[in-house]
Amino acid sequence: MKYNRIINVLAPLKERSLFLLGPRQTGKTTLLQELFPSATVYDLLQANQFQELSADPTLIRQRLKSSDTLVVIDEVQKLPILLDEVHSLLQRNSALRFVLTGSSARKLRRGGVNLLAGRARIRYLHPLVSPELNYDRLLERLERGGLPFIIDSSSPREDLQTYCGTYLQEEIRAESLVRSIENFSRFLLVAGLTNGTQLNYENVARDAGLAARTVREYYQILCDTLVGHIVEPFGATTRRKAVGIPKFYLFDLGVANFLTKTGEIQKGSKSYGDAIEHLVFLELKAFLDYQASDLPLSYWRSTTKFEVDFTIGDTVAIEVKAKSRVTDPDLKGLRALNEEGIFKRLICVSDETSSRTTDDGIEIIPIQEFLRALWTGQVVKNSSQS
Repeated sequence: MKYNRIINVLAPLKERSLFLLGPRQTGKTTLLQELFPSATVYDLLQANQFQELSADPTLIRQRLKSSDTLVVIDEVQKLPILLDEVHSLLQRNSALRFVLTGSSARKLRRGGVNLLAGRARIRYLHPLVSPELNYDRLLERLERGGLPFIIDSSSPREDLQTYCGTYLQEEIRAESLVRSIENFSRFLLVAGLTNGTQLNYENVARDAGLAARTVREYYQILCDTLVGHIVEPFGATTRRKAVGIPKFYLFDLGVANFLTKTGEIQKGSKSYGDAIEHLVFLELKAFLDYQASDLPLSYWRSTTKFEVDFTIGDTVAIEVKAKSRVTDPDLKGLRALNEEGIFKRLICVSDETSSRTTDDGIEIIPIQEFLRALWTGQVVKNSSQS
């Protein structure tokens, strides 16, 4: 099925070249083929092109035609040395644009690459989000995730198993990111169970039979290869001291469900509530990235165990309760945070059938209505992409 992706890659290309980063199979190549069918393309996943360019990176310059205005290099992290040639070409031709896709920022940084010294913007492509699915197929997304080839698959569990195996094979083993693929595989199974929770490196290390230092490095690999996100705590509270421990989320619900061996998700179950929270996080993260927003996405937890699932800058605090009726105990975290007088809006995303506002100003919004409000700029004001 064809999806109309809402990420705007055209606006930044008016002024700069572009790094388009995202996990494998999120649709980077398909998107660029649709947008730029006549562009010159180098696909480093193709063995012949990889071998040619690794032997002689100057081939990009030698083959460049005077009529070429846009060049795409797919999976550029596989050959970071190409960025030196790209940099040289951009210095010579201010009208030339490159789109450089990648599924790992780690090798780019490790190769000493300076991301073209400000000559390229960075955008992140996420799995499918609500407006790309017409705000439909919610339960499917909770179980299958948002990778296009999996949500439409006739065998999603089998494809998820293959995807996770391919990730280990191609991203970890092929790029020599870890010394022991067996240790990392064992870690990944344990790390899946930490999805949506505060990180405790020592506990994960004990369960995986690894050193805590190794576990920290492995979590960083998950983030660098764009399949994991660290959510830092919001700490600017004075009445109640905040904890300083980050939380961790995987980039996709389907991948998380496969790693945690979560089966069918029934509405009203704990797995349903966890999945709704994860979904809201992924939508918030994608929205902020697609808006090129610098507002931090955080969470808040006090040392006395009051907690709010997400905060966006100092603007909005969001609690997720996948319940058909939200009661006062469900709002204690938002009310505790509201005592700080920081946030302009307090929202509880719920499974209720219609919106309402409590006497003290907490907005209780059904999940589908919240997602529509988010993507139409009614939760966080849209910012122009540049």
